[in-house]
Amino acid sequence: MTLHLPAEWHPQHAIQVTWPHENTDWNWILDEIQAFYLNLAKLILNHENLIVCVPDQAYKTALQQSIIESLPKNHPFTCEIFISPSNDTWARDHGPITVFNDGQAQLLDFQFNGWGDKFESQLDNQITQNLFSQHAYPAKNISKQALVLEGGSIESDGFATLLTTEKCLLNNNRNPELNKQEIESILKSTMGVENILWLKHGDLEGDDTDAHIDTLARITPNNQIIFQGCNNTQDSHFNELAAMKEELASLKNTQGQPFKLIELPMPQAIFEDGQRLPATYANFLFINGAVLLPTYNVPQDKHAIDIMCAALPDFKIIPVDCSLLIRQYGSLHCITMQIPDLSDSL
Repeated sequence: MTLHLPAEWHPQHAIQVTWPHENTDWNWILDEIQAFYLNLAKLILNHENLIVCVPDQAYKTALQQSIIESLPKNHPFTCEIFISPSNDTWARDHGPITVFNDGQAQLLDFQFNGWGDKFESQLDNQITQNLFSQHAYPAKNISKQALVLEGGSIESDGFATLLTTEKCLLNNNRNPELNKQEIESILKSTMGVENILWLKHGDLEGDDTDAHIDTLARITPNNQIIFQGCNNTQDSHFNELAAMKEELASLKNTQGQPFKLIELPMPQAIFEDGQRLPATYANFLFINGAVLLPTYNVPQDKHAIDIMCAALPDFKIIPVDCSLLIRQYGSLHCITMQIPDLSDSL
């Protein structure tokens, strides 16, 4: 048996999102966030298919009118809408993780417990199974896992290296009965990874996820790691992110090669009701032929865009204003999950 965990930039069949509704924590700014999702849906549909999870038939009917019927005739990509009740919208963490098992796609349905039982998550934890039963995914096989694991907590280079953080995966609020070696064994046996890289440092104020790697450091093509930096010694993030940078410099891939490190600027501090929001440029999303880069209407946006354009010349860098998203303490990558293209499994 040969298992392969593809990198995010592997050709994609679709992006999955879970639509915000009145029973989510978005209810206080529901019109604004639904408009954001509608614009994001149309942007993604310029590049690939879209899978949307909605809570009921009324939402399905409304989105069929606002998204599907608005697509040009003979549009090359499709938007498919499926019904499954949801607690919230963080598809990165309740969506399926796809691996290739001897070239055949298999969905891994890990347990989602609301980032350590911080929030209600029982409905979200059922979404992958519900959508699979409705034939939402091209994969024919699904494997339910006992491990609590969120998609935002792992990064793959597509060559058997996995990057993660100790603050998340070793947190007692996830899998308290398992130690580090036991978690590594499960990751290797379910995903085929060989080289698991653990970061001890790195965290963002306002982050509910216990230091998800996708807010901090991202593996990208050509053996690069693009990471969230902080050069302001007065910023509360400075010490942790400086220590994380040192750790990243010591990491190597399965061939024993160090990664090329590319540092993103820290967005200026954004607050709401006295709480600093977890604005990070590292929470970008690969789609087919492009990268969607979160921006926050701050002066550092342009610098981040320039860095990404230089680091990823084979991708179109598309800025997406995520200043609304971070008001619920997540960003662009957090609300999406890629579904790989099965026609190109390696």
